[in-house]
Amino acid sequence: MRPTPLQRTRFQRLSEGLAELIAGQLRGSWRHRSAVLLALLLGFYAGGNVTSYVLPLFPGGRPAMVLAVVVLLELVVRLRGRMVRDQPGLGWRVVDNLRLGLVYAVVLEAYKLGT
Repeated sequence: MRPTPLQRTRFQRLSEGLAELIAGQLRGSWRHRSAVLLALLLGFYAGGNVTSYVLPLFPGGRPAMVLAVVVLLELVVRLRGRMVRDQPGLGWRVVDNLRLGLVYAVVLEAYKLGT
């Protein structure tokens, strides 16, 4: 007995795309997976240190620091969008995970401080 096929709704396409994205993250060699995971953790660690240690030393205080981080991250996103058309290589995935970890740490720190 065959299961009935699912309708091609927007939700079905979204769930298939999400499953493919997650499965794509799990494929590859252990070196690839560990490099991507380490980049995410190092980005989180760097984001925590940026908000704790570098912020008092930065000239201009918090607004200038936030502006510099946002400009740097936007430059990385724009550069990646222009250079990578298909599946990104390991280097770009590491850079993306560094960026995601950094943003997550800064947002988490802001949430903890209530600002």
